[in-house]
This record gives sequence, structure tokens and C-alpha cells, in this order.
Amino acid sequence: MKIRTTIEFRDGNGPLIAEKVARALAPDNLTSMHTETSEGSAKIYISTEKITSLIATLDDLLMNAKIAEEVLEEPDE
Repeated sequence: MKIRTTIEFRDGNGPLIAEKVARALAPDNLTSMHTETSEGSAKIYISTEKITSLIATLDDLLMNAKIAEEVLEEPDE
């Protein structure tokens, strides 16, 4: 059985943050992941055979997205 999900990021706090986060994460995409960006949003599609793999992938993805967002939103010092 194939399990599929889509994560969508939308800009809420700054211009193009969602797109920048998605581009920052894209090099780490597994072969079962695909990223699409458009103005103000980004979607990451994930498919896997095991629910445990999906949970681990989502956990890593969301943790890294949070870090990338925090870095991008830091004011210039």
C-alpha cells in the first residue's frame, strides 16, 4: 500500500519565506519526495510504503523547516 501526503507552507510573516524554506529543504528530498513552489506558497509531496517512514520523514522535514524559517526571519544585525 502507498501512503501519500502533501505539506503546504504559506507565507504569513514575510515575503517569500515559504518558497525560501522549501528551496532550502529541497536538496535533502528523498526520491519519494517532490517540491513545488509558487508565489507565496510551497508544497512538498511525500509517498512511502510504511507509516513509520512517513512519520519520521515528516518529523525531520518540519524540524528543519522550523529552523530555516527562524533563520530567514532573523533581523539583520
